[in-house]
Amino acid sequence: MTARRPCPPAPGPLEDYAARFDDLFFSLAQRRGFREYLTGLLAPRERNKTITCLAGAEPVAGAGMPGVQRLQFFLSESPWEAEQINDRRLELLREQPATAPHDGGVIVIDDSGDRKDGTATAHVGRQWLGRLGKTDNGVVTVTTVWTDGRVYYPLHATPYTPAHHFARGRSDPAFRTKPQLAAALAARGKEAGFGCRAVVADCAYSVSDTWYLALRQAGLAYVVALKPHRGTWAPADQPHTPIEDAHALTWRDARRPGDWTPVERHFRDGHTETWWAADARLGGYGPDSPCRLVVATTDPAGLPEKGHLVPGYQPASPRRTPCHHRPAPAGRPRRDRPPLRPAAVD
Repeated sequence: MTARRPCPPAPGPLEDYAARFDDLFFSLAQRRGFREYLTGLLAPRERNKTITCLAGAEPVAGAGMPGVQRLQFFLSESPWEAEQINDRRLELLREQPATAPHDGGVIVIDDSGDRKDGTATAHVGRQWLGRLGKTDNGVVTVTTVWTDGRVYYPLHATPYTPAHHFARGRSDPAFRTKPQLAAALAARGKEAGFGCRAVVADCAYSVSDTWYLALRQAGLAYVVALKPHRGTWAPADQPHTPIEDAHALTWRDARRPGDWTPVERHFRDGHTETWWAADARLGGYGPDSPCRLVVATTDPAGLPEKGHLVPGYQPASPRRTPCHHRPAPAGRPRRDRPPLRPAAVD
């Protein structure tokens, strides 16, 4: 067998890392393209999402340069398997003591969108782009990240394909919602050896019953934010929404906070804020239930006008289904419970 030709090394210690992937590429051009791609991602540049910036060339004017065209071919046409590369990356993370996963971490689910013009790009469509805070034409990717508060790194990612790409729209068997994609990614992370204490998501995922059930079937606990006015079934004399629950908590002032506990929040820009958190009870959730509701706000006295309410469900056991996802019993209605009324849904 002919020996492999040496590849131009990546800068500094990056070469030792890149060499761990060489057996997944079958040509010198692929190994060189991989090193150029890694270098472009890690270089201190303003943007690293365009081919010209990854290659260190001028936008638009440098699109025809050989280095840019070479990188373009490597990323879009060269026959290498992205999933194999990602599996090797995760394998290396598991091997290192500083980044090895443990059951005390969490898997964070999120989706990010990038604006795209036209209709030729795969998975493009008019949809909500959280990065821009509006509905626009773009591509959305659902991602999972593992973190324990000390380190964090991405696990898996998959693009969301809008319904209009399918022959039967949302009823097409191949269509998957963002919560469905997210639940599958979280289960995949667990199967890959990245154990976690819980799966964490924002309120966009709290409205999907399939998301809850898929996580519970995978044996994954979850902590999910709720919209303040997201309602559930409960006895008529009990709170039905997180905001009603928050109003029911006792509060006098900062020196006599009652049910509330001060929490210092640290933000990315370095500033801190004092928030107030409390355990609450919503519907069937309480000491004898598998879930609890935690609410946090900047101003317990001004809910919701002056405060920001951030509630979230946290299950204590994956064996039971929360009451607002439990199917109604068949047959005649039960008579051993107080009357119920439907709650308002945000």
